[in-house]
Amino acid sequence: MRTGDVLLFDGDCGFCTVCVGFIERRIRPAAEVLPYQWQDLAGYGVTAERAAHEVLWVRPDGTVSGGARGVAALLRSARGPWRPLGYVLAVPPVSWAAHGLYRLVARNRHKLPGGTAACSIAAAPPRR
Repeated sequence: MRTGDVLLFDGDCGFCTVCVGFIERRIRPAAEVLPYQWQDLAGYGVTAERAAHEVLWVRPDGTVSGGARGVAALLRSARGPWRPLGYVLAVPPVSWAAHGLYRLVARNRHKLPGGTAACSIAAAPPRR
């Protein structure tokens, strides 16, 4: 059983890798940050399709938060100004806007700095 939170991200995506570098250097969440491609995803209770679609925050109790909710959970685990921002991102209507912005960025990550054609994902979310 895991004792700490885990952030799963797309390790094959240049944009995601750049973002994770910023997260580790500046935000410093209280979590292990891992590319999903080299993990036992079933052990985390997630599918490869979901992990390819969104960043995932996995709690030791098995709770999984993805996309903007995952980012909010990540921020809440950090110190300083990041923590309050994580709480704000979880409250409607800010959470609705955060979700829309996350989906927009995720659909276009192959066009963003560090992104390549390999970063492209399908626009439709996977069934859960």
